[in-house]
Amino acid sequence: MTSTDKKVGNLPEGKHEPLTRETAAAGVESVLKMLEGRWKLVILFHLFGGQVMRFSELERAIPGISQKMLIQQLRQMEDDGIVRRIVYPQVPPKVEYLLTEWGQSLCPVLDALLNWAAARPEQEQGETSGDQLGA
Repeated sequence: MTSTDKKVGNLPEGKHEPLTRETAAAGVESVLKMLEGRWKLVILFHLFGGQVMRFSELERAIPGISQKMLIQQLRQMEDDGIVRRIVYPQVPPKVEYLLTEWGQSLCPVLDALLNWAAARPEQEQGETSGDQLGA
């Protein structure tokens, strides 16, 4: 069995740069880049809760995704340390995907983001995002 867990590690204690507005913004931007892609969030939600899924199960669970795109998105998430890929040396080949512990820790983060979006205040009549700038 081959595994790709622990590719991404945390910085050692004391090696973190002081947090400024610029470094905070850059950090959030890099995280959002890890999650960008049409299918990554859908894949994440299928794997949350400790789900272990074979490639073909993921492909069936996500209508409209091509094999090429699923492979590409899974590889990117694997490289980022979000997804773990397990290859079983058998014929026919068996490959399973699951979230790493770090990937699983995204669940409450995304849940908080959904709650934040749901709490959006109602817009006043005629108000748009740019109307109030300079008022």
